[in-house]
Amino acid sequence: MILPKVRDPRLVTIRRGGELTDEDHRLLALWAADCADHVLHLFEVEQPADTRPREAIEAARAWAGGSVQMMDARARGGHAMGAARPLRGAARCAAYAAGQAACVPHVPEHDLGAAAYAIKAAQAAGTADPTGRLERDWQRERLPERIRELVLEDQARRDAICWSVFDD
Repeated sequence: MILPKVRDPRLVTIRRGGELTDEDHRLLALWAADCADHVLHLFEVEQPADTRPREAIEAARAWAGGSVQMMDARARGGHAMGAARPLRGAARCAAYAAGQAACVPHVPEHDLGAAAYAIKAAQAAGTADPTGRLERDWQRERLPERIRELVLEDQARRDAICWSVFDD
């Protein structure tokens, strides 16, 4: 579970009583999609015919662009997580990253789920980055300046429930 028991109002949309603007919500979804997309190949190598994780990432981006409804993106996220369940290792984590990215339109805090699962996928891939630090740093370099501080503070706050993949 990557969601905290106590929600940060900065990560709750204004229409739900929080402080997160629609623009920043879209930026979180796009960043989460980028994080998931960066490791998607780890799933596609193992399951080349299964398009559910790719469709989830596309749905997150489409929602941010205004062409997909939140419920459709969230459903695509569920399908991507369904693709993950029977798998193990990097492929499983990559599919979960895609699923989490597609759920950001529903709950913005899933952005860290996408990022954390992408780091776990990189760790499990058996690359020269067993700690996942290269993946984490790649993600941080792509954070839009407008949401950078918010995401980095959230990473520090929720690191323990995200398998400690964000700590320095």
